[in-house]
Amino acid sequence: MTATPAAPRATGHPSGPQIRITLVRSLAGQLANIASSVRGLGLRRPHQTVTVADTAENRGMIGKASHMLKVEKVG
Repeated sequence: MTATPAAPRATGHPSGPQIRITLVRSLAGQLANIASSVRGLGLRRPHQTVTVADTAENRGMIGKASHMLKVEKVG
């Protein structure tokens, strides 16, 4: 018996287009689904900045919390 190699993990497009997101307002008092979207993007604290892949999934989360985020194109 020969084991088949594991499929590569989907990590987005690390070499593809990237966007830089900064949380400009606190999550306090926000709806749970908005706070979950922001946390899903990797943001935990106000004024924290992360760089993520420019995918439809990330764009959807950004759209949900657009009133709290500053978004910049990287590159």
